[in-house]
Amino acid sequence: MGFGSSFWAAYFLLHVLVAPVARGDPLVPALIIFGDSVVDVGNNNNLTTLIKANFLPYGRDFVNHRPTGRFCNGKLATDFTAEYLGFTTYPPAYLSPDATGRSILTGANFASAASGLFDGTAQLYSAISLTRQMSYYRDYQTKVVNMAGKSRADDIFSGAIHLLSAGSSDFIQNYYINPVLRGLYSVDRFSDLLTSSYSSFIQNLYVLGARRIGVTTLPPTGCLPAAITLFGAGSNQCVERLNQDAILFNNKLNSTSRGLVNKLPGLKLVVFDIYQPLLNMIRKPDESGFFESRRACCGTGTLETSLLCNDRSVGTCSNATGYVFWDAFHPSEAANKILAGDLLEQGFDLIS
Repeated sequence: MGFGSSFWAAYFLLHVLVAPVARGDPLVPALIIFGDSVVDVGNNNNLTTLIKANFLPYGRDFVNHRPTGRFCNGKLATDFTAEYLGFTTYPPAYLSPDATGRSILTGANFASAASGLFDGTAQLYSAISLTRQMSYYRDYQTKVVNMAGKSRADDIFSGAIHLLSAGSSDFIQNYYINPVLRGLYSVDRFSDLLTSSYSSFIQNLYVLGARRIGVTTLPPTGCLPAAITLFGAGSNQCVERLNQDAILFNNKLNSTSRGLVNKLPGLKLVVFDIYQPLLNMIRKPDESGFFESRRACCGTGTLETSLLCNDRSVGTCSNATGYVFWDAFHPSEAANKILAGDLLEQGFDLIS
């Protein structure tokens, strides 16, 4: 589906179905988020890790123009998603002071930059592994039960949308730079390892009462500015072997997800295709309102992320709205807004 038709489908859903509800109660009782830097809203701020984004220029275009720990100049796709669903606040980072009291009744964010489906990835960077995120979620459920009572809490858990974004760090920040892993696993076998972890994670969520779950595919990892710089052998083009690896994994993710739906009664599980919408923006940026898709806004736009993307980075653009990427790994707020529209369109089954 091209950008035009995708945009108008999302526009219809937003204005005809979502907007009227957004003026009252949200479409779902809560939004729960797990995963990596694409959806981390500040959990890593509270960790002893180098993978952080709680300093400028991160957050310079956010609501208060201050860094929050989001790996973006402004809002993440999940922030826009929360707005589209009718929430007036964003799910707080679970390790932050904001995740207290009744604020967590409408959701929480457990994501941690540099985490992955493979726990070893998080361990490399002292991030919060998916196993530990699940442990925090159990702790969260106990708090919700204590505040709301068992019956209402169960309704919250079953009605909430649970989103998972993970896998990119497993490849870019681990497998491709880790000769031990590459010696142990082919790309095919490593993908099997990741999808096995994914399957266990979804089944654990199901046991805990989750019934509406969304998971994102890998993006076109070979087109990330840093991936081109690191693995492109001097080329300025997308690294196709990395993109093919992402496609291989995404096919396995889809197949595994279909199996889970058939196995688990009452489960609504949507695989959100991030690959194609982002690839469309990268290959035909002008059609989505962008003029730059190779270089990111921050610094030289070829490698900078986390600590390398700072307020002293030379070359940082003054206006990121024309850039697909904010830093060398992460989309800009403008790109995230478009991706959120695609999430809305693809995820209609989760809110119907």
